Amino acid sequence: MHDSVLSVSAPASGVKGTVQVPGDKSISHRALILSALAEGTSTITGLSRAEDPTHTRGALAQFGVEFTDQPDGTVVVHGGLRHEPVDVLDCGNAGTGIRLLSGVCAGFDGLSVLTGDQYLRQRPMGRVTEPLRLMGAQVDARDHGHLAPLVIRGAGLTGISYELAAASAQVKSCLLLAGLSAAGPTTVVEPHPTRAHTEEMLLATGARVEINGTAVTVHPGPLTPAGHHVPGDPSQAAFWAVAAALAGEIEMPNLYLGFGRADFLNVLRRMGADVQMEASTGSVRVAAASLCGVEITGADVPGIVDEIPVLAVAAAGAKGTTVITGAEELRVKESDRIASTVAMLNAFGVRAEERPDGMVIHGQGDRAFTPGQVDSAGDHRIAMAAAVAAVARTSGQSTITGWGSVATSYPGFVEDLVAVSGARAQPI
Repeated sequence: MHDSVLSVSAPASGVKGTVQVPGDKSISHRALILSALAEGTSTITGLSRAEDPTHTRGALAQFGVEFTDQPDGTVVVHGGLRHEPVDVLDCGNAGTGIRLLSGVCAGFDGLSVLTGDQYLRQRPMGRVTEPLRLMGAQVDARDHGHLAPLVIRGAGLTGISYELAAASAQVKSCLLLAGLSAAGPTTVVEPHPTRAHTEEMLLATGARVEINGTAVTVHPGPLTPAGHHVPGDPSQAAFWAVAAALAGEIEMPNLYLGFGRADFLNVLRRMGADVQMEASTGSVRVAAASLCGVEITGADVPGIVDEIPVLAVAAAGAKGTTVITGAEELRVKESDRIASTVAMLNAFGVRAEERPDGMVIHGQGDRAFTPGQVDSAGDHRIAMAAAVAAVARTSGQSTITGWGSVATSYPGFVEDLVAVSGARAQPI
């Protein structure tokens, strides 16, 4: 339930320890989808058990895909889309899930209806419905095709070359997945490179994929079953990295540190944090240092778009001013993350102001934050960023409403928070 509240009371000892973060959510969605599309048996290890990929798994099961959970945590997938979904596909709060599944539905000969919770139903879908229509899918939706629920009648697609107005790994992935069932190649051109999970995983499942700068082309054809390993989620590790940079030392093993996912560590380094990274093992250690404000521009944003709320907490604890621009994409996330991030910082007594495409944060240096009463706006990243602020830079009790949203991505967050900080934290 998104309306639950977390009460946090933190000691002054900071944070210390090792955190094994959950399996990467983005990779989990894709491992489930590609395994479902491949006729035969695939395996997935390290799969995230968060609500978002669990909704994707449930949606794929409605096509007749079978999943078996092994005692060691491995998920065995018996792939092949066998029939029309027997019910509406509920994507919960997962923007990645609904957009990637839209591409799957567009390529499948049948009728699919996709929806989600009250927050997902307000997120813009025109960015996928419009190009899917250009490929030949019949797509209808609320608000003249821009809001879920989406009704998709698939099959009969033709490959297109499509330039994205804004860089988006979700939209790129949607069109590449649809392109697997199209007549002729499908090319997606981005204004800036984004995370390349879909391209990498398509190649691992036998798809013919060509990458030329910011253009990615997929050729139609079947996928072959594969074994997918899901490493730790760097977007979840970012919360612990910021907590450590402000007040302690934390190590995180087995993270995915590939292109487009570890850029938040570079921003923390620019702020002055002590960051050590071993790319071969995925191990990251972050330790506290005196942080300084930095400028974050549109060139930085594609690689840190999910981490900006918690990086804003780091900026709030830095000396000097941090200016973030070129981040208008944050306006259409689970919440308006420009507004909700600024409101969260203000709740902790930090001076911060909105800009149309970002924010200005006046860092407090070594001064503590005041205990906050935070409304997360039902956004899991705002809620977890607020918890980091509470344990790293406040004394006294803070409360975070909308805490139930955290289950969409990191169900065990409170347990890890208590383990590394000694905080008293209780959802109510």
